Amino acid sequence: MTLHITGDAEADALLQDDPFALLVGMLLDQQVAMETAFAGPRKILDRVGTLEPAAVAGYDPEAFAAAFSQTPAVHRFPGSMAGRVQALAAAVVGDWGGDAARIWTDGGDGATPTGAEVLKRLKKLPGFGEQKAKIFLALLGKQCGYGGDGWREAAGAYGEPGSFRSVADITSPESLAKVRETKRAAKSAAKEAR
Repeated sequence: MTLHITGDAEADALLQDDPFALLVGMLLDQQVAMETAFAGPRKILDRVGTLEPAAVAGYDPEAFAAAFSQTPAVHRFPGSMAGRVQALAAAVVGDWGGDAARIWTDGGDGATPTGAEVLKRLKKLPGFGEQKAKIFLALLGKQCGYGGDGWREAAGAYGEPGSFRSVADITSPESLAKVRETKRAAKSAAKEAR
């Protein structure tokens, strides 16, 4: 399946081909538009020349933050998010040998890890709380071919088919509009509940 998240073919191709890029896009998906967040890995690659986790983790922090700040900025909070991306890279190197895909493919003895195990692994990553981990798990299951047992249940509401709740459901401009409407409605309901 081809990812259609950013509206930019090159940025989407990078997300599809590079598991660490996809993980970084999810990390950046806060307080900016989803397309901006998931286009971030392409900007990083273009500006620093690599998305190799070991190289990102070891990159000079000031130079890395400066790359985030170039116009157009990678994120509206370039300094703090550059640090988070480097922390994520260090975790992928330290815990997964630099191979981000192992988080959802390495169950030992050639087995695929269960949805619950992948969720647990994601929640240990810097910048990944419960909600972000569930959304990413749903993205893996719905669009990236991950088929570990129980992934829909572990992803909660984000794993429901046709729910249009998150980036996991974006496959076209039309589905992006539906996700935005679902998010607007949820914010409005939360505001009214206060």
